Amino acid sequence: MNVEERRALLARCKGVRVTDWHDAMDALGLFDRGLMEPQIQPLWRDIEDFEHCIVGFAFTLRYVPSSRTIVARSAEDSRKQEGAWYGAEPRWSAELQEGDVLVMDGTGTRDTGYVGSNNAMGWLSRGAVGVVTNNGVRDTDELIKQQVPVYCNGFSRGIIPGRVELASYQRPVECGGVYVQPGDLVVADGDGVIVIPVERIEDALAIAKDIQEGDQKGRARLYGQLGIPFDFTLGAATEQTE
Repeated sequence: MNVEERRALLARCKGVRVTDWHDAMDALGLFDRGLMEPQIQPLWRDIEDFEHCIVGFAFTLRYVPSSRTIVARSAEDSRKQEGAWYGAEPRWSAELQEGDVLVMDGTGTRDTGYVGSNNAMGWLSRGAVGVVTNNGVRDTDELIKQQVPVYCNGFSRGIIPGRVELASYQRPVECGGVYVQPGDLVVADGDGVIVIPVERIEDALAIAKDIQEGDQKGRARLYGQLGIPFDFTLGAATEQTE
């Protein structure tokens, strides 16, 4: 897909809930396919505007424990070696596209924060819309303050040098019990994360939208009965009910 096609598809997918996609996958006979483990949760939630919710295309990375170490004679020497460690990694961030979701597999690694307040903002500046990882993240206070959409299974404190190294990027990974290929659709909200295989996006989207619209109509009627002010979660149902 070119840039315009990606934008158009994401616009059609925006606002469709994880549960709607999950029900759509069931309807296609793909029971529990793509649904990540519930331990992978949003780092923060915005209950006013749902800014923590993301939808985008998977940009995959896989990190593994490293056999290399940093042996330094001084703090200055250590910092130099840390810089060289980062410098030896591929400049994959230059390949990020608008609408990408970083899906990071850190299986088997411990207490290493691949995601922090600085690099995450850099990825967003390149067009990424959020991060999903089966590991922890660091600088969590700042990530929440900056409202960087992150889905993870906890927090980590360590830096990458001396601990892990990048094994691959833009290759298939396992994250949260799900096989994720580059370009798959990643949807995340307060109910967790689901991945829709790229070849099933259109089929699943049509069903998910129908399910969502039925839910919105039913809730709009109940909002009216209960005297609750309409909100954006009801979509076009607010116009049909007024």
